[in-house]
Amino acid sequence: MTYSFSIMDWYALAPGLSGAQQWVKWSSEQSLDLSGELLKSQRIPMMTARRMSIPSRLAVDVGLTLLEQQPDAAVFISRHGELERTYKIIESLCRQQDISPTDFAMSVHNTAAGLLTIGGKAPLPITSLAAGVDGFQQGLLEVQAMLGAGAQKVLLVDFDGAVPPAYHSQMEHQIPPYAVGLLITAGNELHCQSLTRPSGNMADSKQSALPQSLLFIRYWLNKQPRFTLQGMRSDWQWSQ
Repeated sequence: MTYSFSIMDWYALAPGLSGAQQWVKWSSEQSLDLSGELLKSQRIPMMTARRMSIPSRLAVDVGLTLLEQQPDAAVFISRHGELERTYKIIESLCRQQDISPTDFAMSVHNTAAGLLTIGGKAPLPITSLAAGVDGFQQGLLEVQAMLGAGAQKVLLVDFDGAVPPAYHSQMEHQIPPYAVGLLITAGNELHCQSLTRPSGNMADSKQSALPQSLLFIRYWLNKQPRFTLQGMRSDWQWSQ
């Protein structure tokens, strides 16, 4: 499978990283560290932001920034979605306590996507995906389908939050909250080809500690002509 596209604009948020210059500097460093403080949202009203989970707030903040360029459709990707809220609900049920109405109402996987359309007053066609470690790559395939159906500009937002400690024993890596947004158009700036691995298992490497979207941003900003993102059953070879 091969496809190509161009990036019209981008925006990303993570602890200690917000502006383009900060991201470019991080992309050129040896360390994969993502530490520091998260900036307060400049686009989401304070009372609304307080009701949102951190990953959803980051995703909506990124989405609102790129929404100014009027995309025709959007794809939201999150491996864990509102896992923190879901865990709080389960914990309350186990303790026979009342469930928070806010947690219940905002615990669905497409919470961030819905909040973007409401906050941005933009009734876009939006797909919300979860595909494990391959979420970013699968989201790009959805973007290709939207472009093929006639969309001129598609907003892609990949995001996730910190996983509750109760699940840490089941996970190889824990990462801080982040959100990566790309405004994608048809073009030939970037080329991607899937490579099936006979083993079918994700190779173990230091860089696999980061999700695909953050690795993509790292390589792309560093202007590496060729790079590979690892998946569960396929690798994804990129050239720019």
